[in-house]
Amino acid sequence: MIQRLAALPRETRDTLFLLAVVACCVAPLVAHVPPWASVLTALLLLWRGALAWHALALPRRWVTAALLALATAATFASFRTIAGPDAGVTLIVMLLALKTLELRARRDAMVVFFLGFFTLLSNFFFSQSLGVALVMLVALLGLLTALINAHQPAGRPALRDSLSTALRMALLGTPIMLALFVFFPRFAPLWGLPSNDLAGRSGLSGQMSVGAIAALALDDSVALRVRFLTPGGQPPPQASLYFRGPVLTAFNGREWFALSQPEARAVTWAAPSPAQLQVQGAPVRYAATLEASRRPWLLTLDVPSERPVLPQGTGAHMTPELQWVTNRPIMGVLRYEAESYLQFRHGPQQPTPQLRPYLQLPPGSNPRTVALAQAMRADAALAGRPTQAYVDAALQRLRTGGYAYTLEPGVYGEDTADEFWFDRKQGFCEHIASAFVVLMRALEIPARIVTGYQGGEMNGVDGYWTVRQSDAHAWAEVWMPERGWVRVDPTGAVSPGRIGTLQRLTAPRGALGEALDSVFSPSMLQRLRSVWEAMDNRWTQWVLNYTQERQLDLLQRLGLQAPDQEDLVRLLGLLVAATALVGVLWARLERLRTDPWQRLLAAVRKRVAREGLTLAPQLTPRAMAAQIGAHFDASAGPLTAWLLQLERARYGAHSADTPAQLRRALRRLRWPERGAA
Repeated sequence: MIQRLAALPRETRDTLFLLAVVACCVAPLVAHVPPWASVLTALLLLWRGALAWHALALPRRWVTAALLALATAATFASFRTIAGPDAGVTLIVMLLALKTLELRARRDAMVVFFLGFFTLLSNFFFSQSLGVALVMLVALLGLLTALINAHQPAGRPALRDSLSTALRMALLGTPIMLALFVFFPRFAPLWGLPSNDLAGRSGLSGQMSVGAIAALALDDSVALRVRFLTPGGQPPPQASLYFRGPVLTAFNGREWFALSQPEARAVTWAAPSPAQLQVQGAPVRYAATLEASRRPWLLTLDVPSERPVLPQGTGAHMTPELQWVTNRPIMGVLRYEAESYLQFRHGPQQPTPQLRPYLQLPPGSNPRTVALAQAMRADAALAGRPTQAYVDAALQRLRTGGYAYTLEPGVYGEDTADEFWFDRKQGFCEHIASAFVVLMRALEIPARIVTGYQGGEMNGVDGYWTVRQSDAHAWAEVWMPERGWVRVDPTGAVSPGRIGTLQRLTAPRGALGEALDSVFSPSMLQRLRSVWEAMDNRWTQWVLNYTQERQLDLLQRLGLQAPDQEDLVRLLGLLVAATALVGVLWARLERLRTDPWQRLLAAVRKRVAREGLTLAPQLTPRAMAAQIGAHFDASAGPLTAWLLQLERARYGAHSADTPAQLRRALRRLRWPERGAA
């Protein structure tokens, strides 16, 4: 197979290499374009590769035109538009794949290169992680290699040589790239543009259907990284690590909604009760790095009393339900600092009409749960007791009633609370929290669901506390007179280890996972994951979070007093001018330098001139060999053979000799002696 690849015509070899590079450019986007686009792109690239392999004719232009129309129609059907980042990226991917079917001339190849570079840039719309950056670096070097190879139309240049040139170009451009990165004024990035596609993203939502968070438990990706700024960087007790997200109040019988969601208007129009936050004890200071979610939820440890310190241009406010919300969706990695109080009270201390939204249930829903609440109200042991007694009774029922904490409780019907309390008796955190809140409301106790993340784990490599999507959690808040809103986590009654020691449910291992476990120990895999996540976190902290504030701080450390954007522009202008001057000097030196092959021939002419033979500069290596052979005796044989070898290396199609190798061979030659001529 390798020999056949080596023996392919140059056009076929170059086409297959370019198709491989295109596939590398498109690969990171597979998770972000519609499935049909990924499948169609793969089929088009395979089709084009088969045509090149078998030296078949390219399809007619009407075929590509029909495919383009089909791709455009499918894009419009998927996004209801052909504008915007998501639809635009899908079209760019399709144009790149379709253009490979028109690789008839060098001009077509240039268009493919242009689209390839643009496709690489579009990866930043969706992810700026270290893994994606490494894939893009490989694709960039591949595109540069193909571009350099395309500018060598004669002969059969080795791809290895083109790659070497691409690497040298990249290394020479690295200082310029670093200078631009450090000193170019920081603005909102292009990939921070709003997107119409806020659905289908991993993470929390402003609504929750029973079973939704269980799906997140299968996602092991990082949601949040936290560095605690307390002495030693130690986190608070694990049982208190609640990172607050959307608060869900409106219930239509099967789904819960935040009051800010349009769907909540069909259930209740009442405004939530004011926060009335009171904090106690010492705050916990921390710096958080939140992964892009395309939603405005700002995850904070329950609960900050002051606005977190956010990058310039990013605003945030706290809702009456203590949720922090930014002024725009979080499209990229966001770093912020906050102080949270683990001991707090909030909400009204006495009954108020503003608590009514937290009592509403759909008429006729969950009748058995309502009957259970009536029975508890009629229980003489509970009659007249404070709200806490009813909460304790519900938690005791969860502890002793045979309830189970599981990722696979089965499909729930319409009356989800009835099914949990009386039929299935098993569920994930949102099943338990939803059933608990329905029971509290049936008991005429204001209650609501809070979603977020609970727990996490320490990365032993870099010391950051890592919160994953699998740590997504739902708990309840119950309003009590004289106390306000009180956190109640009913999942802890069913599975105490979930809250106290952060014991997580994990999905069953597939065949691949079991195979990896048989080859690598789980501890080694965990260590490798920690190292990789620490590297990715370092990339995030030092590269993606190089903000305008850090940029100005750098200028201040360089000696500028009170630097601003104008100082950055002036400094960048000086760097550009200096780089241009260096480039001019470099170009001048390059013009003075001769071709390495000509330098070898000049060395031969200079050496034989000492022996009395003057060779004209325009002579070819073969003509020089003829004159040297005629002028000297038989000792000129090695030199004439070397000249013929140089000619083959310079103009032949299959020689592997390089100027450096020929130079070393010339140094080892024994120079000829003057003959009788």
